[in-house]
Amino acid sequence: MTRNLIVFLLVIGAVYYWQQESSVILELGEIPELGIIYDVKLSIKKPPLQEPVKNAFQPFSTGEYTFTPLARFQAAARVLGTKHYSMDREASLAPVDLALGWGPMAKREVLNAISISQSGRFYYWRTDNFPIPRRDIETNSANMHFIPATPEVGKKLRQIRDNDEIKFKGYLVRVDAADGWRWISSTTRNDTGDGACELVLIDDISLL
Repeated sequence: MTRNLIVFLLVIGAVYYWQQESSVILELGEIPELGIIYDVKLSIKKPPLQEPVKNAFQPFSTGEYTFTPLARFQAAARVLGTKHYSMDREASLAPVDLALGWGPMAKREVLNAISISQSGRFYYWRTDNFPIPRRDIETNSANMHFIPATPEVGKKLRQIRDNDEIKFKGYLVRVDAADGWRWISSTTRNDTGDGACELVLIDDISLL
Protein backbone atom coordinates (compact mmCIF):
# COMPACT_ATOMS: atom_id res chain seq x y z
CA MET A 1 0.00 0.00 0.00
CA THR A 2 1.52 3.33 -1.03
CA ARG A 3 2.03 6.24 1.35
CA ASN A 4 -0.42 8.44 -0.60
CA LEU A 5 -3.11 5.78 -0.40
CA ILE A 6 -2.57 5.38 3.34
CA VAL A 7 -2.88 9.14 3.86
CA PHE A 8 -6.03 9.22 1.73
CA LEU A 9 -7.66 6.43 3.75
CA LEU A 10 -6.76 8.15 7.01
CA VAL A 11 -8.33 11.41 5.81
CA ILE A 12 -11.50 9.62 4.70
CA GLY A 13 -11.68 7.86 8.06
CA ALA A 14 -11.22 11.11 9.94
CA VAL A 15 -13.97 12.83 7.94
CA TYR A 16 -16.34 9.93 8.55
CA TYR A 17 -15.57 9.97 12.28
CA TRP A 18 -16.10 13.75 12.41
CA GLN A 19 -19.44 13.44 10.66
CA GLN A 20 -20.62 10.76 13.10
CA GLU A 21 -19.45 12.72 16.14
CA SER A 22 -20.67 16.14 14.98
CA SER A 23 -24.08 14.76 14.07
CA VAL A 24 -25.10 14.68 17.73
CA ILE A 25 -23.89 18.16 18.67
CA LEU A 26 -27.19 20.02 18.59
CA GLU A 27 -27.63 23.76 18.94
CA LEU A 28 -30.90 23.41 20.82
CA GLY A 29 -31.77 24.99 24.11
CA GLU A 30 -33.85 23.45 26.87
CA ILE A 31 -36.72 21.29 25.61
CA PRO A 32 -39.80 20.78 27.82
CA GLU A 33 -40.38 17.44 29.50
CA LEU A 34 -42.24 15.35 26.94
CA GLY A 35 -44.16 13.37 29.55
CA ILE A 36 -44.72 10.13 27.63
CA ILE A 37 -44.57 6.69 29.28
CA TYR A 38 -44.09 3.53 27.24
CA ASP A 39 -47.39 1.76 26.67
CA VAL A 40 -47.54 -1.89 27.76
CA LYS A 41 -49.21 -2.67 24.41
CA LEU A 42 -46.15 -1.51 22.47
CA SER A 43 -44.93 -4.36 20.27
CA ILE A 44 -42.73 -4.88 17.22
CA LYS A 45 -45.56 -7.03 15.89
CA LYS A 46 -47.92 -4.03 15.85
CA PRO A 47 -47.98 -0.55 14.25
CA PRO A 48 -46.69 2.50 16.15
CA LEU A 49 -48.99 4.03 18.75
CA GLN A 50 -50.22 7.54 18.06
CA GLU A 51 -52.40 9.70 20.29
CA PRO A 52 -53.71 13.27 20.24
CA VAL A 53 -51.60 15.97 21.86
CA LYS A 54 -52.62 16.86 25.38
CA ASN A 55 -53.51 20.52 25.88
CA ALA A 56 -50.68 20.99 28.37
CA PHE A 57 -48.01 20.53 25.70
CA GLN A 58 -48.09 23.68 23.61
CA PRO A 59 -45.74 24.92 20.85
CA PHE A 60 -42.37 26.01 22.23
CA SER A 61 -39.27 27.71 20.87
CA THR A 62 -35.62 26.85 21.30
CA GLY A 63 -32.77 28.46 19.44
CA GLU A 64 -34.00 29.59 16.03
CA TYR A 65 -36.77 26.99 15.85
CA THR A 66 -40.38 26.71 17.02
CA PHE A 67 -41.70 23.20 17.62
CA THR A 68 -45.39 22.40 17.27
CA PRO A 69 -46.37 18.95 18.58
CA LEU A 70 -48.76 17.15 16.22
CA ALA A 71 -49.24 13.84 18.03
CA ARG A 72 -47.88 11.74 20.86
CA PHE A 73 -45.92 8.90 19.26
CA GLN A 74 -44.12 5.74 20.26
CA ALA A 75 -43.07 2.61 18.40
CA ALA A 76 -41.26 -0.69 18.58
CA ALA A 77 -39.65 -1.71 15.30
CA ARG A 78 -36.80 -3.40 13.50
CA VAL A 79 -34.18 -1.11 11.98
CA LEU A 80 -34.14 -1.72 8.23
CA GLY A 81 -31.52 0.95 7.58
CA THR A 82 -29.61 3.81 9.20
CA LYS A 83 -28.42 7.01 7.56
CA HIS A 84 -26.39 9.78 9.21
CA TYR A 85 -26.56 13.33 7.87
CA SER A 86 -24.26 16.25 8.57
CA MET A 87 -24.31 18.52 5.51
CA ASP A 88 -27.96 19.50 4.99
CA ARG A 89 -29.85 22.11 7.00
CA GLU A 90 -31.98 19.44 8.62
CA ALA A 91 -28.93 17.76 10.16
CA SER A 92 -28.72 20.35 12.96
CA LEU A 93 -32.08 19.02 14.13
CA ALA A 94 -32.29 15.43 12.89
CA PRO A 95 -28.80 13.99 12.38
CA VAL A 96 -30.03 10.42 11.90
CA ASP A 97 -32.76 8.82 9.79
CA LEU A 98 -33.92 5.29 10.53
CA ALA A 99 -35.88 3.15 8.09
CA LEU A 100 -38.11 1.05 10.31
CA GLY A 101 -40.34 -1.98 9.91
CA TRP A 102 -42.99 -3.51 12.15
CA GLY A 103 -45.54 -6.33 11.81
CA PRO A 104 -44.65 -8.36 8.70
CA MET A 105 -41.87 -5.90 7.82
CA ALA A 106 -40.02 -6.86 11.01
CA LYS A 107 -39.77 -10.51 9.98
CA ARG A 108 -36.37 -11.66 8.73
CA GLU A 109 -37.86 -14.06 6.19
CA VAL A 110 -39.72 -11.15 4.59
CA LEU A 111 -36.77 -8.77 4.69
CA ASN A 112 -34.48 -11.37 3.08
CA ALA A 113 -36.45 -10.87 -0.14
CA ILE A 114 -36.33 -7.04 -0.08
CA SER A 115 -33.44 -4.71 -0.91
CA ILE A 116 -33.42 -1.50 1.16
CA SER A 117 -31.46 1.74 0.80
CA GLN A 118 -31.59 5.37 2.03
CA SER A 119 -30.56 8.60 0.37
CA GLY A 120 -31.54 12.27 0.40
CA ARG A 121 -33.84 11.80 3.43
CA PHE A 122 -35.80 9.05 1.64
CA TYR A 123 -36.03 5.29 2.12
CA TYR A 124 -36.18 3.03 -0.94
CA TRP A 125 -37.05 -0.63 -1.32
CA ARG A 126 -37.20 -3.08 -4.20
CA THR A 127 -37.95 -6.75 -4.64
CA ASP A 128 -38.04 -9.17 -7.54
CA ASN A 129 -40.47 -11.47 -5.79
CA PHE A 130 -42.95 -9.91 -3.37
CA PRO A 131 -42.85 -11.87 -0.08
CA ILE A 132 -45.96 -9.95 1.08
CA PRO A 133 -48.35 -7.65 -0.81
CA ARG A 134 -46.95 -4.27 -1.87
CA ARG A 135 -49.40 -2.37 0.31
CA ASP A 136 -48.29 -4.35 3.36
CA ILE A 137 -44.71 -3.25 2.70
CA GLU A 138 -45.78 0.38 2.37
CA THR A 139 -47.97 0.51 5.49
CA ASN A 140 -45.68 -1.49 7.77
CA SER A 141 -42.47 0.44 7.16
CA ALA A 142 -41.37 4.05 7.09
CA ASN A 143 -38.38 6.37 7.03
CA MET A 144 -38.29 8.52 10.15
CA HIS A 145 -36.24 11.63 10.94
CA PHE A 146 -35.19 11.73 14.60
CA ILE A 147 -34.68 14.90 16.64
CA PRO A 148 -32.99 13.97 19.95
CA ALA A 149 -34.29 16.05 22.84
CA THR A 150 -30.90 15.93 24.60
CA PRO A 151 -27.28 15.20 23.64
CA GLU A 152 -27.50 11.98 25.67
CA VAL A 153 -30.43 10.77 23.56
CA GLY A 154 -28.47 11.83 20.49
CA LYS A 155 -25.58 9.56 21.51
CA LYS A 156 -27.94 6.62 21.99
CA LEU A 157 -29.50 7.33 18.61
CA ARG A 158 -26.08 7.33 16.95
CA GLN A 159 -25.37 3.85 18.33
CA ILE A 160 -28.41 2.24 16.66
CA ARG A 161 -27.47 -0.24 13.92
CA ASP A 162 -29.21 -2.07 11.08
CA ASN A 163 -31.33 -5.05 12.24
CA ASP A 164 -31.56 -3.76 15.82
CA GLU A 165 -34.93 -4.11 17.48
CA ILE A 166 -35.70 -0.79 19.15
CA LYS A 167 -38.33 1.27 20.92
CA PHE A 168 -38.65 5.04 21.17
CA LYS A 169 -41.09 7.66 22.38
CA GLY A 170 -41.78 11.30 21.74
CA TYR A 171 -43.87 13.57 19.52
CA LEU A 172 -44.48 13.98 15.83
CA VAL A 173 -43.72 17.64 15.23
CA ARG A 174 -43.74 20.57 12.86
CA VAL A 175 -40.65 22.74 13.01
CA ASP A 176 -40.65 26.38 11.88
CA ALA A 177 -37.65 28.70 11.57
CA ALA A 178 -37.66 32.49 11.74
CA ASP A 179 -36.68 32.76 8.06
CA GLY A 180 -39.80 30.88 6.93
CA TRP A 181 -38.24 27.42 6.61
CA ARG A 182 -40.55 24.61 7.74
CA TRP A 183 -40.33 20.84 8.24
CA ILE A 184 -43.54 18.89 8.87
CA SER A 185 -44.06 15.32 9.99
CA SER A 186 -46.46 12.89 8.39
CA THR A 187 -49.19 11.83 10.81
CA THR A 188 -50.29 8.63 9.09
CA ARG A 189 -48.65 5.35 8.16
CA ASN A 190 -50.70 5.04 4.98
CA ASP A 191 -48.91 7.63 2.84
CA THR A 192 -45.93 7.19 0.51
CA GLY A 193 -43.49 9.43 -1.33
CA ASP A 194 -42.57 13.03 -0.58
CA GLY A 195 -43.93 14.17 2.78
CA ALA A 196 -44.58 10.64 4.02
CA CYS A 197 -41.72 10.53 6.54
CA GLU A 198 -42.25 11.02 10.24
CA LEU A 199 -40.35 13.80 12.01
CA VAL A 200 -40.03 12.65 15.62
CA LEU A 201 -38.80 14.59 18.64
CA ILE A 202 -37.67 11.83 21.02
CA ASP A 203 -36.71 11.78 24.67
CA ASP A 204 -35.74 8.10 24.65
CA ILE A 205 -34.58 5.41 22.26
CA SER A 206 -33.29 2.01 23.30
CA LEU A 207 -32.89 -1.62 22.27
CA LEU A 208 -35.72 -4.01 23.02
